[in-house]
Amino acid sequence: MTINPNIFKAYDIRGIYPNEIDEEVVYRIGRALVVFTGAKSVVVGRDCRLSSEALFETLTKGILKEGADVIDIGICSSPVFYFSVGEYDLHDAGIMITASHNPKQYNGLKLVRGNALPIGGVSGMDKIKELVLKNTWEDKPSGNTVETEMLNPYIEKILSFSGLKTSDVLGTSDVRKFRIAADAGNGMGGLSLKKMLSVLELDFKTTLIPLYFEPDGNFPNHEANPTKQENLRDLREAILKEKADFGVALDGDGDRIAVTDENGEIVRGDFLTAIFAEMMLKKYPGAKILYDVRCSNIVTETIKKAGGTPEMTPVGHAPIKNIMAKGGAVFGGELSNHFYFRDFYFAESPDLCLLLLLKYLTPPYVGRGKGRLKMSEAVRDFKKYFHSGEINFEVRDSVQGGLRPLASGKEKIIKKIEEKYSAGAEKVIRIDGLRLDFSDWWFNVRLSNTEPLLRLNLEAKTEELMMQKREELSELITS
Repeated sequence: MTINPNIFKAYDIRGIYPNEIDEEVVYRIGRALVVFTGAKSVVVGRDCRLSSEALFETLTKGILKEGADVIDIGICSSPVFYFSVGEYDLHDAGIMITASHNPKQYNGLKLVRGNALPIGGVSGMDKIKELVLKNTWEDKPSGNTVETEMLNPYIEKILSFSGLKTSDVLGTSDVRKFRIAADAGNGMGGLSLKKMLSVLELDFKTTLIPLYFEPDGNFPNHEANPTKQENLRDLREAILKEKADFGVALDGDGDRIAVTDENGEIVRGDFLTAIFAEMMLKKYPGAKILYDVRCSNIVTETIKKAGGTPEMTPVGHAPIKNIMAKGGAVFGGELSNHFYFRDFYFAESPDLCLLLLLKYLTPPYVGRGKGRLKMSEAVRDFKKYFHSGEINFEVRDSVQGGLRPLASGKEKIIKKIEEKYSAGAEKVIRIDGLRLDFSDWWFNVRLSNTEPLLRLNLEAKTEELMMQKREELSELITS
C-alpha cells in the first residue's frame, strides 16, 4: 500500500480517515514505536472519534506482534493518558489515538516515551516514519493486554498538585458559590471535569452549567476547537443566561482550555499564561517560565515582576515539553491555550487549570481585598497592549494555481518580509518562523506545523499602530 508521508507532523501523526490514516498505517506505527523505543509495555488510550475503536484494534495488534504488552486505559482525555504514562515507571512508551481539535473526519496518534515526553519532529518522528515506510519486521512472541482504570488516580494527582483539597473547598464559602459554565464540545474532557467536581463534593447541577458533556465522535453541536470564536457561541450565551462567574471550553481530546469572563469575553491564552506563571512563581520563586513566540510582551513583564526568568520558545507541545525537561522550567504557556506543568510530566491538564483559576480568584490568595475577584478584574491589568490575534493565510502558488504542498512558497514570503523590516528591528528572533521586535510593536510570521497555512501575530502599544501594521503585513503576504 502507498502511505502518505505528510501524515507525520512536527507534533504528532494526523490525517483524514480512511484516506490518509487507516488500520494498516497504525498497525505499522505500533510496531515501529516498539522497535524505536525498545518498549516492553505501551500505554494506549483513545478518544471518542468514530474511527478510534477500529484503529485501536489494529494498533494494539502491531504492538503485541513486536512482543510488548499493551496497557489499555480505554477512552480518555489526553491529560489522563499523559498521567497514565508518566506516573508509573513500569511503562516504557505510550500512544494516544486522537486528532485533537480537528473535524470528525480526522484521526491520528500522539506518541510519547516512558516519561510522557512527546516523540516529535526533532525527537524521533523521522525514525518512526522511516520504519513505517520500510515495513520490515521480525516476529516475536506476542505480548499481553492489560485493562487499567486511570481516571480516579488522575483526579487524585491534580487535586494534590493544585493544593485545592476537598476540605479546603468545603471550608471556603466563596468557592462553593462559583457558577462555572463549561463546554466539553462532546469530546473527552467532560468525563474528567465532571468526575473532578464530584470528588470535590461540589453540587454538580448548581455549581457547573454543563454543555455537551456526552462524548460523541460526530461532534453534533460544533467543532471541538475552542480557539475558533464561533465554537464558543453557546458557552457565551450560557454564561449570560445563567449569570455564571466565568466559562471554560475544551477541545476534542481535552488537553486545551479556553476561558471566558463573566461577560462572555474571551480571556486570551497569553493572559492565562501570565496568571499561571504568577501562581507557579509563588510556589517556585525565581523559576524559569516558558512562553511561545506569539505571546504578548505583558507575559514577559509579568514573569519578571514576579521574580521569574522568562524564556521564549517555538510553538507546539513537542518542542516546549522537551525544552522544559532539558532546561528546568516549571511552567510553559501558549497563546493557543495549551499550558504545561513540570510537576504534571511537562504536560497539559485543563482540570488542573480550572482548579488553579478557582484558587486565583478566591481570597485571600490574590491579595487584592477581601472579596472574590471577577475574571474580568483578574485580567484587567494585562490589557496593556493591542494584539491582533492569530491571522491565517492560505498562500497560493502562482504557477500551479493551488495550495502549495511544500513550504518553499511560504518561506519565500517570510524572507521577503524580513528583507523589508529587519533593518529597523531591535531584536530578530528565528526560533519559529520570524519574529521582529521594534520599540513600539512586534510581529511573528511562521509556517503552521499542522495545516497548509502561514500564520501572523502582531502587537503594538496603540490600537491604531496595531491595525496599521496588520493591514500592511497582510497586504504584503496576500500580494
